[in-house]
Amino acid sequence: MVYKFRVILDAEEDIFRDIAILEDDTLEDLHNAIFNAFGFDGSEVASFYTCDDTWNQEDEIPLFDTGDIPGEIRTMNDYPLSSILDKENTKIIYVYDFISMWTFLVELAAIEEESVGAIYPETLFSHGEMPDEAGEKNFEADMHDDIYGEFEDDLDEDDLDMFEGDDSFEDFGFEENWN
Repeated sequence: MVYKFRVILDAEEDIFRDIAILEDDTLEDLHNAIFNAFGFDGSEVASFYTCDDTWNQEDEIPLFDTGDIPGEIRTMNDYPLSSILDKENTKIIYVYDFISMWTFLVELAAIEEESVGAIYPETLFSHGEMPDEAGEKNFEADMHDDIYGEFEDDLDEDDLDMFEGDDSFEDFGFEENWN
């Protein structure tokens, strides 16, 4: 069987690719198809994340095993598509390049018979131009101001005087040459 996905860049503009891939291919094969379809060079780290029907992120499936013991963490190559996605579980999140955080919503749109002579994976349709940079993610609006704003300008000269002059660190509970 062939899985047909719509892969949507999480951005203001409509940018997506439709990809067909065999159900027995792995998440790593889908990773390769996605970065090729969107024009990335494939040199960055990526992960898939399982999610619920409303795109709430759940478990990470990384490209590489990052555990302390080799083989401890299952990677994209360990998961055939059919083991993660089916008619009931159609959504997964893909993040490429953890510095830029290119984030994609990947949805299984159809499961069909293989087309004779087709080579999979295949980009079936492409819509929209990729921006030069990933959109900025707003994880917590104004979090910086809420945490740090109340401390700005709270110290005056008298507070800073306690750090001048005496180099004795005995009052702080450790010796001067503690390291």
